[in-house]
Amino acid sequence: MRAGYSIFLLILSLTVCNAGKLSNTFYKNTCPQVEKIVREIIQIHTRNNPSLGAQLIRMQFHDCFVRGCDASVLLDTVSNSKAEKEAIPNQSLGGFDVIDDIKAAIERVCPKVVSCADILALAARDAISSPFKKSMWSVQLGRRDGRVSLATEISGNLPSPFANFTSLVQLFKGKGLNVNDLVVLSG
Repeated sequence: MRAGYSIFLLILSLTVCNAGKLSNTFYKNTCPQVEKIVREIIQIHTRNNPSLGAQLIRMQFHDCFVRGCDASVLLDTVSNSKAEKEAIPNQSLGGFDVIDDIKAAIERVCPKVVSCADILALAARDAISSPFKKSMWSVQLGRRDGRVSLATEISGNLPSPFANFTSLVQLFKGKGLNVNDLVVLSG
């Protein structure tokens, strides 16, 4: 249980990036059904893809480590500037289709209200929580979506698979994380 609690605290710390004032009731008046919509769609997708939780946690990690938790990893390439998702480390990310499904469902009910950054945070939580049939942690909401996504910013912001322990410790330290966080996120 200690590792689970560590993951919760780490995800909580990563998910508060790029936001104004976060709140458990951020969408209470503007889109009160947001969490229900996310949970229901995630439950459908996790039945067919048990690894979805790991995929969405990884996506959120890749998003938060570059520009903060702003959903910039979800943005597509525009003009000549390749987006973050086109960078080699992100080409193996999975779950974009699930986030698209959730966003479409939310837009039908609450158009132009819920940020993609909040959707990603809720989806990652719910995909991990789905087998337990209850939310494993609370997600505060109110993140703002980024408008910039550059593949060139990936290098130096995401850990290289060839990085040694010393360079990993330095990278995590630069993000305000410690060795315990490094171990938890490295799985």
